Amino acid sequence: MPAREMRMEMFVRALLRRDFSRAKGHMEKLMKIAGNNEWGKGYSRAVEGIFNALKENDPDSLVFQIVSNNDREKAKEVLETYERITGQDFRDDYERGFYTAWVEFLKAYLSQKTLA
Repeated sequence: MPAREMRMEMFVRALLRRDFSRAKGHMEKLMKIAGNNEWGKGYSRAVEGIFNALKENDPDSLVFQIVSNNDREKAKEVLETYERITGQDFRDDYERGFYTAWVEFLKAYLSQKTLA
């Protein structure tokens, strides 16, 4: 498993345990791995948004709705949609990075055996 995906697994586990200080450390490392090009900026924006939505218990956010309701079916639907988006040629690097972060987050989320 590539380093970024392993780090995403750790990020997801920390978020599900609501260990936000540890999750923030993993988020920062993910952002560093992603880099500072347009793809990396999109990736970082998504990871930061996921972190903030869960930390702030934002009921309007998609990630909070999925995690708080343990809605694995919704997570699978969103994953399929976002995987399609990352493969679309007309998307710019920022968008591809953004949706790649979501795809990796959702895959890591769905791979968890016990969910919070």
